[in-house]
Amino acid sequence: MRMNRPAFFLFYLVVSNVIQKRFNEDLLEEIEKFSQVYAERGMAGVEHTLALEVAHEIMDKEFFRILTPEGDVDVSTDMSYWKDLGPPANALQKIKNGTEHVYERLSSPEREYEVRIIYGTIGPGKILQIGQSIKEEAEFLKILRDVFLSAIGLIMILAAVGGWFMARRAMKGVEEVTETALDISTGGSLERRVPVKARGDEVEQLAITFNGMLDRIHTLVAGIRQMNDDIAHDMRSLITCIRGIAEVTLTKTRSKQEYINMAAEIIEQSDKMLEMLNTMMVISETEAGAEKLKIEEVDMVEIIRGAFELFEPMAEKKEIAFTLNVPDTLIIQADPQNIQRMISNLIDNALKYTPTQGTVKISAGWDNGYVVITVKDTGIGIAEADLPHIFNRFYRCDKSRSKAGIGFGLSLALVIAKAHGGDITATSSSDKGTTFIVTLPRVTLS
Repeated sequence: MRMNRPAFFLFYLVVSNVIQKRFNEDLLEEIEKFSQVYAERGMAGVEHTLALEVAHEIMDKEFFRILTPEGDVDVSTDMSYWKDLGPPANALQKIKNGTEHVYERLSSPEREYEVRIIYGTIGPGKILQIGQSIKEEAEFLKILRDVFLSAIGLIMILAAVGGWFMARRAMKGVEEVTETALDISTGGSLERRVPVKARGDEVEQLAITFNGMLDRIHTLVAGIRQMNDDIAHDMRSLITCIRGIAEVTLTKTRSKQEYINMAAEIIEQSDKMLEMLNTMMVISETEAGAEKLKIEEVDMVEIIRGAFELFEPMAEKKEIAFTLNVPDTLIIQADPQNIQRMISNLIDNALKYTPTQGTVKISAGWDNGYVVITVKDTGIGIAEADLPHIFNRFYRCDKSRSKAGIGFGLSLALVIAKAHGGDITATSSSDKGTTFIVTLPRVTLS
């Protein structure tokens, strides 16, 4: 409400100035009217017009006097109410000096309202003095002040009630967020959410954002739990394998070569374990955004050609028709090391599950501002039931696709694509091959 007071004061000042200006214009019109009457009919016409003016006015509201430049009164209306009127010497002197019109303001303890006076020449040696009370204008401004004071009191009450209601309404939403956070922090379920009400305000946005954060945390925690279970299972298998190799070897005396073979097998299993842990760390950090992408301008054609040349000997060894169809250049903003790892995993997966005399085709191009990379094979395919799960960590399809590996390749590829704002989709059917389609934006926001 403190802001409303200066606003009202400014409004009041403007209205007051407008009224004063209009009042002065009315006085000036009177001077001009009498000047015209004097020019047409002389003093007789002026006196007659004065008589008509006074007949319609109240004595305490207006007076008229015809003065000489020396201050003598030629003609005057009843001045009994205006006895405290001071000498007009100062105003008359200004008229003598060439001022066309002179305005004065008169206030007195005996008079409730101020009087505005104008002096103006209406003819040779004839100066008209007109005085008018501003009673009506003052009463209007008083009403304006009274209305404002009443209105501002009502507005203050409404503002207090409305402010309390709005604050209570806003705090209710904040309390719900706080209660949900406290409940979760004291061991409650991560599945709990803040009720979202259609308020259309910042509190609703806070609830939506908070729920989105909880969804993200819940997904990450569920992923961690699943990962821990899967890691525990695979680690147990690897450790059991290592222990079994050592135990069998030590059950009886072995030759030096057998001990060497045991050590080599243990090293191989240990390498698998380290590879699984390292890849799992990379996936987790990339997915959580802890590992910042090193974004730079890269040519996808160079990366794809590099991966193609790397796996070409493997394809020749398996007698697979390995083909590449890419344009001269495909420039995007991306992390080259991670993109290379993603492409390599997809090609390796395609060659691994494509039998001899099969075909693996790699192609790339632009589509609506996205680079689209396709890896298509004529391999053993993926069963319809398994297809939705192939990007899950540690997921294994039917035994026909259970090749050597740790089950992280496709998971890592998808995480890298999503970290770049892209995606990977797959279509497949058993014994008819699989097609992986990668889409990457031209610019990665990181």
